[in-house]
Amino acid sequence: MESAKALMDRAKTATSLEDFGEDSFREGLEILVAATQKEAKLNDMGTAAFGGQIVDYLSKRLEVEHWYARHPEMDEQDIVAPLIGMGLPRTGSSALGCLLGADPAVRSIRNWEAMNPCPPPETATLATDPRLALAEASMERRARLFPRMTGMLPSTATSPTECQTFMGYDFKSQIFQAFVHVPSYVDWLNNRADLVSTYRYVKRVLKLLQWRCPPHRWRLKNPSHSLFITALDEVFPDARFVMTHRDVAQVIPSVADLYYELHSAFSDDIDTRAIGNDTAGFCELGMRRMIAFRDAGNDDRFFDIHFAPFQQDPFPIIEHLYAWLGEELTPAARAGMQAWREEKPRDGQKYERNDMSLFGFDPQGLHDRFRFYEDRFTLSETA
Repeated sequence: MESAKALMDRAKTATSLEDFGEDSFREGLEILVAATQKEAKLNDMGTAAFGGQIVDYLSKRLEVEHWYARHPEMDEQDIVAPLIGMGLPRTGSSALGCLLGADPAVRSIRNWEAMNPCPPPETATLATDPRLALAEASMERRARLFPRMTGMLPSTATSPTECQTFMGYDFKSQIFQAFVHVPSYVDWLNNRADLVSTYRYVKRVLKLLQWRCPPHRWRLKNPSHSLFITALDEVFPDARFVMTHRDVAQVIPSVADLYYELHSAFSDDIDTRAIGNDTAGFCELGMRRMIAFRDAGNDDRFFDIHFAPFQQDPFPIIEHLYAWLGEELTPAARAGMQAWREEKPRDGQKYERNDMSLFGFDPQGLHDRFRFYEDRFTLSETA
């Protein structure tokens, strides 16, 4: 892995740009590069691919700053009262995000926008933007590189996605630990990093996206927000939250298996027990922080959804969610959601899951460890 400076120089050369904006990203970049060099055990492809990912994020940051330099009026916009989805990963949050994103009156981050936010998208060219084809090609490459991914995370170029990539522009994001083993970076991220600057940068990119492409009622989602909820709240103090829940013995092994799939292309020396330990660790920390935040006077800002009834029939739950928000579930919104349910990606949804014992898990042990969470939200093994 090259040095942080060398990676920054590559991004400057690739874009012919120089201004990275505020220096908030530098600490995370330096810590990530050092952790990768010492801990990740990358193979040749992993070294090239992960280095390329870092250069890409640096390049996108340069492009964002370039557009702000040309159009500083973008910063005058507001991001008002977003609805933000969070909770443990693999709890149905992607399906919820896709359903909510099918409402034509709301805005979400589309996959192709997450891959290439610049130039700012325009309403008139949404259906013909060349980045759609680029995103589709990228997702096809991902499917070849990570064969089980289409089953784990079925999506399209236009599907709503998380803001992990935009957090990555500030180099404080879980997206890096999903691909490589960097425990020292993860420890810093979870316990010492300042995520306020990161969420300010996410807001900066959201303003760019909505500038020429309304609507402005955002539906966002990212399970890792649970870890950084106080920083998120500082930057989005008027946000409301929807939290998805599922049996931890189904969730946590699935997260670990996803990380294993991603790690497997980048390293030939994978410690599956370490993946399991790290996964359970950040899930527990996130839920403890989330519960503390809710119990500190914020519980009325949350709407809870349990996995099983939502999978069976999401519409009664979505109706209650809209009523809770004080918004109308219009016929157009309902039609869009129904169309997504009928047309959602199905290819490859069946895939061979690794046994949870590979990661050091057993169901009873997970239930015991997360009893504090399951009791708080009245979860059962079928929730």
